Amino acid sequence: MSIFSRFLPKKKPPEIKNNIPKEKANIKKTFAVYCHKEHGTAGDKLCPKCTALLATVLMKMNRCPYGITKPICDRCENPCFSKSQNVEFRKIMTANQKSMLLRHPIMTIKHKLASMGVDYALKERDKKEQQKIEAKEKAAKRREEARSKKKK
Repeated sequence: MSIFSRFLPKKKPPEIKNNIPKEKANIKKTFAVYCHKEHGTAGDKLCPKCTALLATVLMKMNRCPYGITKPICDRCENPCFSKSQNVEFRKIMTANQKSMLLRHPIMTIKHKLASMGVDYALKERDKKEQQKIEAKEKAAKRREEARSKKKK
């Protein structure tokens, strides 16, 4: 602790933002674009199949074990959906990438940047875990060499 520390501002913990409402809005827009394009609905209405899947997705998002710190659903390590629902959800999300870029460009770019950030964080975490494993292996080799030298 330095002499000037009481005059300097204290570090604040990082603020955790609740991204769930924004992600719900993004998913609703994506479903609307998909349903209008594929099923020919108009206005704010969705077909019964899309409505049911959207209701399931929103309910699962509310029950997410990560809470407000949840990652983007398509990058989540333990998905909340059954396999068939997950396939349908991913199909809708991937089928609309080009049309979402034309209709909601800012939202699409922000979503892509967020998913790239999640990918980068996962890659860095895996890299650190691999480094730990390699360090443990090197330490084990050194100990084994030291033991073999003592025995000789």
